[in-house]
This record gives sequence, structure tokens and C-alpha cells, in this order.
Amino acid sequence: MEEMMKDLEGKKVCVTGASGFVASWLVKSLLLSGYRVIGTVRDPDDENKVGHLRRLDGARERLELVQADLLKEGSFDDAVFGCHGVFHLASPVLGTPKSDLKVEILQPAIDGTLNVLRSCKRNPRLRRVVLTSSSSTVRIRADLGGAPLDESSWSSEELCEKLQIWYALSKTLAEKAAWRFCEENGMDLVTVMPSFVIGPSLPAALSSTASDVVGLLKGERERFEWHGRMGYVHIDDVALSQILVYETQRARGRYLCSSTVIDVDELVAILSSRYPSLPIPKTLHKHERPHYDLDVSKLRGLGITFRSIEQMFDDCVQSLTMQGLLSP
Repeated sequence: MEEMMKDLEGKKVCVTGASGFVASWLVKSLLLSGYRVIGTVRDPDDENKVGHLRRLDGARERLELVQADLLKEGSFDDAVFGCHGVFHLASPVLGTPKSDLKVEILQPAIDGTLNVLRSCKRNPRLRRVVLTSSSSTVRIRADLGGAPLDESSWSSEELCEKLQIWYALSKTLAEKAAWRFCEENGMDLVTVMPSFVIGPSLPAALSSTASDVVGLLKGERERFEWHGRMGYVHIDDVALSQILVYETQRARGRYLCSSTVIDVDELVAILSSRYPSLPIPKTLHKHERPHYDLDVSKLRGLGITFRSIEQMFDDCVQSLTMQGLLSP
């Protein structure tokens, strides 16, 4: 009995931003794997935002939702205390965009990440932090077109600034800040960098990512015309990758997480053929982007097998249909 209790205590982890699209699926996967999960949310009493988490298998016994403010110093101290691992996925919420969108996005992303890490530093039992970053921290570069990009690549801050790609710049600066902080403080950090995440949505309110997918499947051309060439990955593969890099002692550094990189015209051709009853456009007036590929051999080396583009969209369409958001 004592060994079982110790084992369960060793599987106590914190997930920040637990009610989000990707984080919700990670919480689901952690519970199914027997973990005890402390999930941070903005309001644990808002059933519209967190009800789907409370209904997950194992939630009644092993999920605790607590309030935390990403930009409030010390707000995560209680949530991470006693946890052996922290999965950081929370992102600042934007209100009505102000005149300086750059400042509104960049500094909160950096400050929020460092706030969580300072709380992690105060926890003597912490074993590892897994930060969910983005493949956009790798692929915004002027020298694309050669060998596939790997984890040694970083997006150009100057190019992000020039093109005003503030999401990519915020993710890049936040991840770099996390690496500096953890190296200076002797903390074990691993980062996972997913491409565009596709799959079932657990929250009732769709994320911007899921909304874009719904728009495309309903024939709203403008939702995906900006994509150009893009990597895609199943949400379940993202969750499994996050857990894998946490559990694998030899995991180190950054891990790209992506199944397929294709041009958007190739994507819509696949989807319109696969789901003929949906009004998916057969072609898009896409924004041209340089050709690139992603080398995910580092993550594959830990044992991940990625689902195909067809599998991820099959699961996504089935989920959206069951939610009444698509008519088959």
C-alpha cells in the first residue's frame, strides 16, 4: 500500500491553462494514464469554461481545478507546490486589441511564462517542466527551402518584427526567456513545439484554431487562405508527446511535434475529396509561403508514431458533427 501511495504521489502534476483546446486534451490523457492533476484556470466555478474537465474519466478522483492569474506574481505557488511535474500551456488572454498590439501580446507572454517558472523554482519536489511552445518558433526564417528544419533552428526575431507576426515572436521570446531562466536556476526544462493542431475539441467554446477549421469545413475560404504551407498534427499526438518527454528521463531540449507539412491547396484537395458532403473549397487563393519541411526525428526517436492528415481530420469532423457544429 505504501508503494502504491508513493507511486500516485509521484504522478502529481500541474497543467496551466487547463481549460484550453490543447491543455484539456492533455488533462484527459494524464487522467487516463493515472496521474493526479492540478489544473489552473481563471475561474474554477465557471461551468461553461471548466465543465468539460469535471466530466472527464477520473476527474472526480484525481483532478483539482484551482484559480491562477498568469500575470500575478506568486499566483501559481500553491498550484505547483508538491507537484513533480508542471506542464505550462497557459497563454495571456487578449481583450479588445489596443493601438500597440505588439506590446499587448509580447510582454504578457514573456512575463506569464517567467511567473510560472518562478513558482516552479519555489517547489523543492519539482522534477521537470514541460513548456508547450510552437513550431512558429522555428520556421519564420528568410533562409527556408534547404534541409528540413530541426530543433536547432530559431525563427528570426527581425523577420517576425518586419512581417508583424506577433504570435510567432511572442512564442519565440517566451521560449528563449524560459531557457535562460531554467539554465540560470538549474531547472530541468523540455519544450514541445507543435505545428497546427487538429482534432476533437473538448471545450464548449471553440479556440481560434478550432474555429478556423470549422470555417474551412463550412466553405469559408478566408479562414485558411493565409496558411500557405503549414505543418499539421493530431491533438492526441501532441498530448502523448508532452507526456512522453515528461516521463522519459533522457529527454532533453526542444522537440518539434508535427505529422505532415503540406501546401494549403493540397490540403483542401484532400479534404474536399474525403468529405464530399461538406462545402469545402477545392482551391484557395493562398498567400505564397516559402517551401519548408520539419525534421521530427528527435521526437520519433522517443517512440512517437504520428497519425496521418486523414486520421486527424476524420476525428475532427466526427467530433464537430457530434457537437452539432457540422451537418454531415
